[in-house]
Amino acid sequence: MDLPFVSPLYLSTQKKAFNGHNPFCRVLREDSCRKMFQCLATVASQTTQTYTYGLETKKNDLLVAVQETQRGLVASSDQRCVIEEALVNVEAYSMGLPIDLMKLDGTWRLQYTSAPDVLILLEAAARLPFFQIGQIFQKFECQDSLNEGIVRNVVRWSIPSLLEDQEGATLLVSAKFSVVSLRNIYLQFEEISVQNIKISEQLQALIAPAILPRSFLSLQILQFLRSFQVGVPVRNQGSRRGVGGLYYLSYLDGNMLLGRSVDGGGVFVFTKAQPLQC
Repeated sequence: MDLPFVSPLYLSTQKKAFNGHNPFCRVLREDSCRKMFQCLATVASQTTQTYTYGLETKKNDLLVAVQETQRGLVASSDQRCVIEEALVNVEAYSMGLPIDLMKLDGTWRLQYTSAPDVLILLEAAARLPFFQIGQIFQKFECQDSLNEGIVRNVVRWSIPSLLEDQEGATLLVSAKFSVVSLRNIYLQFEEISVQNIKISEQLQALIAPAILPRSFLSLQILQFLRSFQVGVPVRNQGSRRGVGGLYYLSYLDGNMLLGRSVDGGGVFVFTKAQPLQC
């Protein structure tokens, strides 16, 4: 009777083949892992590109929708519906994300609004020949803070022939704000002021004609007008507390800010602007 015989050498080789120490198996496993990670990286990259492309497309659709509305002044009912839909499409990309005060910090130029307190200024400029409204900004100062800061609503305005066109003077509405929830901030308005008066060349010539020696009085008048500034505290009637309200920041990134006034109603579309001194 023949007895089964297995060489010890064969046992050792077989053991190596299955215990993971075989160089050929290790190379196969490493190559498989490398291909899997490359595949995952490619999928992640494609997903990010698709997300970014979709977001930028929605943002562009919104800016196109508000483009011919004169910042909301002449928007029709149909246009407002289209704009609201475009707003919601962009807002969906930041649902559930907290406010990033580092991104919020800076100057934002108004592109569109449906807020009555802003539209009334635009309507006045459209109807009154002696009144102009230039650019409107919101300036946030909150870079070094975790949950609070200062916001300044800046309105450039002018009176033709008396002040420089569009930017002859600045209406400034200042407020403190604090973050009260994930995307809500509470505004506590403090002061309304008029400053940065820039008189026109025509008015300068009237006060101090270039063909005549400028007297001390005329120079003093010019200096007074240029440095003129007046501020009025914002207070509730019969109370020392300032007027306040909730402001919902529905979308924020490096170049677009969308907001909704919770108390007063109205939406706002801003784009990032150059730093503003005020």
